Amino acid sequence: MLYGVPTLHDIDQAVLAEIGEMRDRLRLRLRTPRRWEGQLRRNLTARAIAGSNTIEGYAASVSDVEDIMVGEAPIDANDTVTAEIGGYRQAMTYIQRLAEAGDDFAYSKGLLNSLHFMMQGHHLLKRPGWWRSGPVYVTSAEDPTIAAYTAPDAQQVPELTGELVDWLNNSDLDAPALVRASMAHLNLVAIHPWSDGSGRMSRALHALVLAREGIMAPEFSSIEEWLGRARNTYRYYDILAEVGGPVWTPARTTLPWVRFCLRAHHQQAQTVERQVNTTREVWSALDEAVAQRGWPDRMLYALYPAAMGNRVRRATYQADAELSEQQAQRDIRELVRAGWLAAKGEAQGRYYTADSDLPDEITRGVREPRPLHDPYA
Repeated sequence: MLYGVPTLHDIDQAVLAEIGEMRDRLRLRLRTPRRWEGQLRRNLTARAIAGSNTIEGYAASVSDVEDIMVGEAPIDANDTVTAEIGGYRQAMTYIQRLAEAGDDFAYSKGLLNSLHFMMQGHHLLKRPGWWRSGPVYVTSAEDPTIAAYTAPDAQQVPELTGELVDWLNNSDLDAPALVRASMAHLNLVAIHPWSDGSGRMSRALHALVLAREGIMAPEFSSIEEWLGRARNTYRYYDILAEVGGPVWTPARTTLPWVRFCLRAHHQQAQTVERQVNTTREVWSALDEAVAQRGWPDRMLYALYPAAMGNRVRRATYQADAELSEQQAQRDIRELVRAGWLAAKGEAQGRYYTADSDLPDEITRGVREPRPLHDPYA
């Protein structure tokens, strides 16, 4: 028996409808390919990866995650964090591919173990891709000697994961995709099939279910960035403890968990919608400013991340704009001379950020704080 899909109330249906409306607007804005879309997708993916790994104590900046994604050495992340980010990025890349798999796709225990190996393959002593062989406890944040949750016996893991896979393939198929994804997340994290990495795998499965249901590409639908914010991380653990119970007790009500996830999806959709709108406005303003200076429009690929408050690496700009190394170097030197980019760091650690002469009217909207609406308030 698994934790079951709850009966939704009118307020839950209203929240689902609002999330759907926001995503419909995003689809319309992304229907026509845009030059900025690739950089936006990479940034959103990096935010999701950074958020999920921060929950597990492997903190890295979004800029460092983007560097890892394009094969660059990160500026600040150490080797341990880099390995964790790299493994999670590999699994999430595969999930992005699975979103487009054909009708012969099916969930399986082998798929779950394969994704886990992608995430944790650098920890061979932890038996990545194999079910745990012993007990697992989720300890209290206040006192690590207190077990806030005790997972099912290891002998139950193959049967319970098999039941979850069967449910994913065959049951509650008429339930809203956001609800199915939330319940897959809850059940996998409660089973806790692996000695390490079960939390990240549960969040990845959440994204995979949405991708397979055709909600949106994982980078636009993941709630991992939202979960990675400190206050939300505390709430995440609290609601898991409230709904999951101290031990595996699937008869408990799961509506509070589903509402927590719907709130997360609603607020993350607000965040993504703002990011898309801001990207479109910043790119358009940069396009006009670059044309006035008589610069080639390829320089937009260097200026856009800086205008959005991120850093620029020469190699990343070279790849994004499809340039030779010499062209990329010349362009960046020109932007530095003009005072639009400022050089930081040395040698392999050299990067660039927005400088004082980058027009303020381009970046003002990026810096403006805006509140998030709570749909259950």
